[in-house]
Amino acid sequence: MKFTKMHGAGNDFILLHSSDNCFKDIPKLTIRMCHRRFGVGADGLMTYEKSLTADIKMNYYNSDGSRASMCGNGIRCFSKFVYDNKIVDSNIFHVETDDGIKHIIIHIEDKEKMMIDVDMGYPSFKSEDIPVKSENKNFILKELEIEGLKIKVSSIHMGVPHTVIYLKEFEDINLDYIGERIENLDIFKKKTNVNFVKILDRKKIEVKTWERGAGRTLACGTGCCSSVILGNYLGYLEADVEVITEGGELFISLNKNFKTLMSGTAISVFSGEFYE
Repeated sequence: MKFTKMHGAGNDFILLHSSDNCFKDIPKLTIRMCHRRFGVGADGLMTYEKSLTADIKMNYYNSDGSRASMCGNGIRCFSKFVYDNKIVDSNIFHVETDDGIKHIIIHIEDKEKMMIDVDMGYPSFKSEDIPVKSENKNFILKELEIEGLKIKVSSIHMGVPHTVIYLKEFEDINLDYIGERIENLDIFKKKTNVNFVKILDRKKIEVKTWERGAGRTLACGTGCCSSVILGNYLGYLEADVEVITEGGELFISLNKNFKTLMSGTAISVFSGEFYE
């Protein structure tokens, strides 16, 4: 089967050239292809199919085979992929996801390093939407105790569940150890992504992410959005913020109702054939 390997800010993905209905067991195939020793290697895998409500539909799978409703870096790569392969015929189009329809604008001035805008929609601050077990309507600045270490966290739903922790220095805690444990806490009914944030100034932050179903990744688009949304909500950040990840940079803009625009690149790395 033909595939293309792509990345957005270092968050890497496999895009299959055949539509979704060509495959019987996508979760099993995803685990094999995403394996970094015995497969192609990636944080996730995407397929496409026709949509009745948009120009195209994106199906996203984490590297462990689990289905995710949305992926911010993934949808930019998906958008470049369907545009490059003429699956859509315009640089402005709509993509159906499990988190609703997303509006895409591809800036085609630089075809090797396209800048892509994604209207990410609105977050939900409701505990029941995240979902997290809580007596409170939202889950903002709540204290968790992880094996004796007390950490203040804030969670929202931004296509998928996200938990954000603001730190003075990343070295203050073991990011992977704490990230994995928070991901799997019983209070998070569908697990959670975990974002560690260092504020450089009111318009610039650094983010390191532990992703649900994938582990440590170099970037997470929905995680960057969540980090800016919560930072703005708490009064730490402005509405337009540059986000530095371990694999690149993203630009997040918010309106007064927290409707979120994400801008960043999508880069094709290589194409090939995988033998199942």
